[in-house]
Amino acid sequence: MTLAFALCLLTLFGLAGIGMPVAYSILTASFVYLATNGQGVGIAGKVLMDGLYNSFILLAVPLFIVAANIMNAGTISERLLRFCVAAVGRFRGGLGHVNVVASLIFSGMSGSAVADAAGIGKIIIGMMTRSGQYSRGYAAAITAASATIGPVIPPSIPMVLYALISNSSIGFLFLGGIVPGLFMGAVLMAMNSLISARRGFAMETPVPLRDLPGHTVNAFPALLMPAILLYGIYGGVTTPTEAAAVAAAYALLLAGLFYRALSIGALYRILVESARSSAAVGLVIGGALILNYVVASENIPNLVAEALVGLDVSPIVFLLGVNILFLVLGCILDATTIILVIIPLFLPTCRELGIDLIHFGVVAVINCMIGLITPPYGILLFVINAVTQIPLREIIGEIWAFLGVLILALLVLVLVPDIVLWLPRMFGYPG
Repeated sequence: MTLAFALCLLTLFGLAGIGMPVAYSILTASFVYLATNGQGVGIAGKVLMDGLYNSFILLAVPLFIVAANIMNAGTISERLLRFCVAAVGRFRGGLGHVNVVASLIFSGMSGSAVADAAGIGKIIIGMMTRSGQYSRGYAAAITAASATIGPVIPPSIPMVLYALISNSSIGFLFLGGIVPGLFMGAVLMAMNSLISARRGFAMETPVPLRDLPGHTVNAFPALLMPAILLYGIYGGVTTPTEAAAVAAAYALLLAGLFYRALSIGALYRILVESARSSAAVGLVIGGALILNYVVASENIPNLVAEALVGLDVSPIVFLLGVNILFLVLGCILDATTIILVIIPLFLPTCRELGIDLIHFGVVAVINCMIGLITPPYGILLFVINAVTQIPLREIIGEIWAFLGVLILALLVLVLVPDIVLWLPRMFGYPG
């Protein structure tokens, strides 16, 4: 390890350890490396501009953020929730099932776990606690766990970032996330049913079946969002970036004209908040591009690949080991940092071992999403704590069962790649 790289790592972990935001820590550490090597700041600017210029797909990130924030506004979330209550609220633990199904539906509109938890999640937590059956901690925990599905089912901001660093097809990544996302929803609903039976949660008053068509019609325009996105991408009508623009425009038309739930003032606040969120993601992306230049200059990815291949590691053992590492890192790092900084180190090894990059990407994104609910740095736990004022200790006390089944689902997806690759292959993926 060179002195410059050692100082870079020391600066990165030192600043992150004292609480500086990760984006600023990465940028400062990268500048320390450049300065120690006698390279000017202009190198960082060139790397940054080249990375952005060659990454048109990054435009999808702010567009999906805008679409998610608009879909969270007004009455759209409530209409979707009424549809979910009518569909699955009649079973034991009904509002828990509603929580998961709502996340499955909303994940096809937002691509963001935080948007899911802070928007529709806040509403369903209120419904669950008002019913008198569910503790605050349980309602918050299942909300956090189900929000992890958001970036797995397309659209997905983390998958856009993975496509950026791996040169993988964003379309096939989106397709690869659909079945695993539904699988995650199924295991969460199974755990909710088990806990509901053990704790004796009472049955909800069922919505009459004759009212279900009305609720479906009411929510149908919002339910069309995922279909429009998928048809646009896989029908060859739009690129993924253009599909993100269509999603934002459709959300605006739906909320503003069809449902009449969006005022000019509310739209202004949504755009400001979306700009702030996009800027926060952009800072991490910019820092990661420069840090990746540093890592490439030190030839770290090739050294890692040679070391692992030299150990004669089988693909399954490699995948299990890397996923354990990602789970550990998820306790202390946010998902964006893991995807942009850590995952690129292992991509050359994946190619050497013949591991499919679509399978690896989907599994890695799911792993990073599980990290969002892993104490002590489970960002979704803090988001729900902030929007509901439910104490963290109550949320963490209830999260372990859902965390366990999600890790079990991750293990199944690692060991059975066909679950991820079946749908992409149906649409012509050669892997």
